[in-house]
Amino acid sequence: MAYTSGKHAYGICDISGFRYKLNDMKKTWNGLLVGPDMYDPKQPQLIRTRKSADPEALYNPRPDVKSTINLGQVRISNPKNSDGVSSPIMNALNSNTIGSMYSVPESTGAVGEITISGVAASPSPSPSPSPSPTPSPTTYTVTVANYLGSNYFYIDGSRAAALTVTEGQTYKFDQSDSSNSSHPLRLSTTSNGTHGGGSEYTTGVTTNGTPGSSGAYTQIEVASGAPTLYYYCTNHSGMGGVIYTT
Repeated sequence: MAYTSGKHAYGICDISGFRYKLNDMKKTWNGLLVGPDMYDPKQPQLIRTRKSADPEALYNPRPDVKSTINLGQVRISNPKNSDGVSSPIMNALNSNTIGSMYSVPESTGAVGEITISGVAASPSPSPSPSPSPTPSPTTYTVTVANYLGSNYFYIDGSRAAALTVTEGQTYKFDQSDSSNSSHPLRLSTTSNGTHGGGSEYTTGVTTNGTPGSSGAYTQIEVASGAPTLYYYCTNHSGMGGVIYTT
């Protein structure tokens, strides 16, 4: 059947009721014929879409390997089947060590009670702390030489050198050189030691050998709060110097 072009025809909007040129009107997604200002496209949320399920299988997987855990002792009671005969499964379990490989004929029946008692792991004992190594003492080489008609102690080549020592540290005055013969070095809290009216200081002090021979020394481990000290010769006055403590 033939239809006219309708270029002069009018139509009534199904929504507003207003009149529009028929050729200007549009049909909505639900079949309504409306004016161009009343036309709305279909809401995308009303459009159904087909969604495919996400694949779940993995190609060439690498699963974790189960680790064997020692649970301790396993005790299994051995019930009978309904006919009063021990289950072949139980016979196999009773004759094999738990964890070993074995096969049994197919059987039905209750396995029974399994009691697992764990064995508490004993904590590893903490290793005993290693004792701190004893630091080597600071060694001063002592010699005796004459200067302007008087003998002096030379410490590492310096005449009557003023020294500084640290509390808690050890210092050795090595008197192995032959020039120390008859010049024992000792310590005092008084300048010139016993020659200046003082006394010998012995706290933390050790001596060894005869001055002027191999292995002879006077050594001090400086005590906490030690005072200013002086080194001197027990046989001759005016040979020593001062030792400051820090």
